[in-house]
Amino acid sequence: MEEKKSKTAEKEKIVMRVSVTTMIVNVILSVGKVAAGIFAHSGAMISDGIHSASDVFSTIVVMIGYKLSAKESDENHPYGHERIECVAALLLAGILCATGIVIGYEGVRKIIHADALSLEIPGMLALIAAVVSIIVKEGMYWYTRGAAKAVNSGALMADAWHHRSDAMSSIGSMVGILGARLGYPICDPLASVIICVFIVKAAYDIFKDAVNKMLDTACDTNTEEKMRRVILSQEGVTGIDQLQTRLFGARIYVDVEIAADKNITLSQAHTIAEGVHEAIEHNFEDVKHCMVHVNPAE
Repeated sequence: MEEKKSKTAEKEKIVMRVSVTTMIVNVILSVGKVAAGIFAHSGAMISDGIHSASDVFSTIVVMIGYKLSAKESDENHPYGHERIECVAALLLAGILCATGIVIGYEGVRKIIHADALSLEIPGMLALIAAVVSIIVKEGMYWYTRGAAKAVNSGALMADAWHHRSDAMSSIGSMVGILGARLGYPICDPLASVIICVFIVKAAYDIFKDAVNKMLDTACDTNTEEKMRRVILSQEGVTGIDQLQTRLFGARIYVDVEIAADKNITLSQAHTIAEGVHEAIEHNFEDVKHCMVHVNPAE
């Protein structure tokens, strides 16, 4: 139990460290992009800077969601609070989807009214800012993604994709600025529409993953097969009558019915069940609890 608490505390430290780092970078980046947009007369870069500023809000959602999900079980929540993180992931999926739709809408609007729009040629500073933003935000995506995989956090993974959506937005800005400087202003809205599709797809994947974790979806087949091998390797277990798993936020609940010699004592059966329980929780760190029932083997 103490070992699990220590691992939980360590994961929380990782999430908070990554979140604070990304917030600081986002604030600096958003201020820099807005300033570059103003001085270089680029509306696309100003919008891109505002998009980066929205990432600060999404990171705050991740921090609050993870902090609440890590709370110990209490009288009103005996199974814990892990699903709060799924709610945070759903919120971020909504923010990501809305961002993509707004970018796509603006792109379509500019394409439809291309002849009526009088587009100012942006300066080189805006192009440089777009390139810097792409490099920084893509780096933040991989940094946050690595941490999300390490702690198995859906909300942090959603935040990682928010960083990538910002990188894609900056790619759109770069293409638009470059195209405008080369005499093809239509490049900007076309890139925005394509980027919209990628962002909405990422939002859908995050939404689907969060919903699955809230609906007691079973673990993947590979994980269950590994569990079966661990259970069957325990002393006294002669077979598995039933194995059920369910996702609870980022954690897993396991219910297993094992078969054992029908002539053993109750104490011996309890020892076998305890061995299976400990083996599952030790070998699969995402398992929150394993319930074992012993049936007499025929």
